[in-house]
Amino acid sequence: MTKAHFGLIGLGVMGENLVLNAERNGFSSVVYNRTFAKTEAFLKSRGAGKAITGAIDLQDFVDKLERPRRILMMIKAGSATDAVIDQISPYLQEGDLLIDGGNSEFRDTERRVADLESKSFGYIGMGVSGGAKGALEGPSMMPGGTKASYDAIESLLTKMAAQVEDGPCVAYIGPGGSGHFVKTVHNGIEYGIEQILAEAYDVMRRVGGMTGSDMADVLAQWNTTEELSSYLVEITEICLRAKDQKEGNDLVEKIMDKAGQKGTGLWTVMSALELGASVPTIYAALNGRVLSSMKEERIKAELILNRTMIKSFEIGNKADGMRPLMDAVVLSTIASYAQGMELLRIASSEFNYSLNMPSIAQIWKGGCIIRSRLLNRIQDAFNLSPELPNLLIDPWFAEQVKNRLPNLAMIVSGAAEAGIPVPCFSSSLDYINSYRTARLPQNLVQAMRDCFGSHTYERIDKEGNFHTEWLDSNAN
Repeated sequence: MTKAHFGLIGLGVMGENLVLNAERNGFSSVVYNRTFAKTEAFLKSRGAGKAITGAIDLQDFVDKLERPRRILMMIKAGSATDAVIDQISPYLQEGDLLIDGGNSEFRDTERRVADLESKSFGYIGMGVSGGAKGALEGPSMMPGGTKASYDAIESLLTKMAAQVEDGPCVAYIGPGGSGHFVKTVHNGIEYGIEQILAEAYDVMRRVGGMTGSDMADVLAQWNTTEELSSYLVEITEICLRAKDQKEGNDLVEKIMDKAGQKGTGLWTVMSALELGASVPTIYAALNGRVLSSMKEERIKAELILNRTMIKSFEIGNKADGMRPLMDAVVLSTIASYAQGMELLRIASSEFNYSLNMPSIAQIWKGGCIIRSRLLNRIQDAFNLSPELPNLLIDPWFAEQVKNRLPNLAMIVSGAAEAGIPVPCFSSSLDYINSYRTARLPQNLVQAMRDCFGSHTYERIDKEGNFHTEWLDSNAN
């Protein structure tokens, strides 16, 4: 009996679509799910007539795979992944390779790579982005682990990945948990852009009194521009055009304003705090979701705190693509990307990942949720200056800041006076203004810290660390 090229554990929507993707690209497969009924149902429906077989247990699963075995796990992150690794390890042999395609925390992946490699098994922690459609048609994939393990699956992944003009949207990311770290930051950037577009919608709805179709027309204009042409703008237009089938009005207005977060956005912010990276736009997006979950409290607070619209303000019109608002969206989106790339650069140095920034931009250009034309400019920026500390000082991005900052400031100011929360817009404005300011007021913070805790401070006019007895009336 001919053995399969590829194995999949976990027949959720993503797992099903990835195995169909692999089979379409010439890789016969065997699938296993914790409940065999799920396996049978898949083989009788979407898997029928394809080079895909099922397994009743892990022993049967492993026996049906050619060696060295290449096994993709698409299961819940955390203890569930550890449990499957423990269960399948006794059946593996030297050179066999496990691939974790879930959204695992990168430190878990670091531990698993070290443990499995010590037993002569390969282990890849691979971020996968693109949703169900991308998984089937071609996702963006971010594999990390040993280079030898990646080499063993490169031919499979390059065929399964989304394809753009300069190659497949997959590349070796680096050692250990680097692949999952890059996917985590990808999701953090995604959080930011989703909130930015939601804020633009809120401003158009409340200030402009626009219908879903009117707003969708604006998004359609934005999607023709280099700066905003992207998957997220495209699907935002689709969401705004959708009508409730029963009543015929805008479907988006029927949806409860409570958003969840699965962990990757939180991990991005936590990693940034630990590494000393500034990601205020991404944090504002995460906090926006947290506040949205407080629906009952917000209903009561609106009555008590008397939230009212104070005044209208200029946001542009459909004819000019809502230019002031568009500028706010462009700069905030750039800020979200800039913060994510800066976090990757700092993590690369801290963890010795040797991340290739142009390569990461390239693999995000297709298949993934944050794919956009702007990534061409990001790729160019890091090709021009591999050690670029921040996208904002690349010549092209710097010009965007100079040209669009007045409108971002106007939108933030107007929203503040109107009582409309725009956390990503305002955080992005503060981020840009802070980054372009040579002297910030933290000199006073340092004085206070030395005053109450003798933490010492540095001076701008001489070398060394200094302490002052601030409470002494003779201090100078």
